[in-house]
Amino acid sequence: MRHGNAHRKLNRKAEHRRAMFANMAASLIRHEQIITTLPKAKDLRPIVEKLVTLGKRGDLHARRQAVAAMRDLAMVKKLFEVIGPRYKDRDGGYTRVLKAGFRYGDQAAMAVIELVDRDPEAKGKDSGPRADATEGEAPASE
Repeated sequence: MRHGNAHRKLNRKAEHRRAMFANMAASLIRHEQIITTLPKAKDLRPIVEKLVTLGKRGDLHARRQAVAAMRDLAMVKKLFEVIGPRYKDRDGGYTRVLKAGFRYGDQAAMAVIELVDRDPEAKGKDSGPRADATEGEAPASE
């Protein structure tokens, strides 16, 4: 019997799930919109909602709880300085999950999870190394 087992296992052990959702929550706070599979997006929503609520509280204990849940100090700082004050007057419902069709390789249901009233400039920001220099130019090494 599966009484009281509310969340999906996603074919992962508990430690892997915890780490995966910590990374996904940090990515969602960084970019304010991410694309993932539908079951992962549905399970990520309550985690991020609780983190935004901690960001709205803004005290030291809430900050420590957010660091323990996310393990990314820069994103905790953004959560408490940018996102928390943004949703100060909103009582829940900070994220939305939109269905985004099916993945080409395995037909997995995909979804976009985003923060409501998100900043469109944050999308794709700091998403890894970029080739700013053109291919013909070599960096000056002196």
